[in-house]
Amino acid sequence: MDAYARAREAIDAAHAADPNRTPAGQPAELVYANRMEAWVQRVAATPTPLLRLAARCQHLERWSVPRSTFPDGKPGYLAWRRSLYTKQAERARELLLAAGMQPAVAAEVATWVSKTGLKANAGTQALEDAACLVFLENEIAAFAAQHVDYPREKFVEIIRKTWRKMSPEAQALARQLELPPAISALVREATAAPLAPRADV
Repeated sequence: MDAYARAREAIDAAHAADPNRTPAGQPAELVYANRMEAWVQRVAATPTPLLRLAARCQHLERWSVPRSTFPDGKPGYLAWRRSLYTKQAERARELLLAAGMQPAVAAEVATWVSKTGLKANAGTQALEDAACLVFLENEIAAFAAQHVDYPREKFVEIIRKTWRKMSPEAQALARQLELPPAISALVREATAAPLAPRADV
C-alpha cells in the first residue's frame, strides 16, 4: 500500500468514528467526504489524487468540536468556523505525514483545508466550490427546515454569500442542480441580479 492509499485509509477511519449517522446508518462525515470528492472531481480543472484526498478532509473530525462549545451569535459562529479550519488542516497534515507523505505535500493539503488563499489558490478554491455545491445539493433543504423562523430575506442572503465564494465554473454547475421548487426559487432570487464584489475578497 502506497502513502496515498494509507492516508486515505486513515482519513476514512477518522470519518467512521463520527457518532452521527445518516438514515441509512452510515457515518455522516464519511458520506460528506464522498460527496466532497465527487464534486471536486467535477469542478477542478485538474482533480489530482492529492486534491481528491484533500477534499475528503473538508470536515475532518468536525463532529468532535460541536457548535455548542462556542458562544451563541455570529461572533461565536465565526470563531467556531475559524477554529475548525485550523484543527482540520492540522489533523489532515498529521495523518498525511503518518502515512509517509512528504512534508511539503502534507503542508499543501493543510493550506487547502485551512481555506488559505481563497480565490487565489486553485486548490483552496476547488475545495470551497465543492463544499458550496454539497451545501446547495444536499444540505440547504434540511437547513431551511431547521430554521423556519428565518425570514425569506435571510435565506436569500445566505445563498448570495455562498454564491460569492464560488468560482464561475461552480456557479454554472450549481445552476444545473435539481433542487426542491421552494429552494430553487430562493436560488433564482439570490442570483437574479449581478452581485457587487465583496469588499474582503
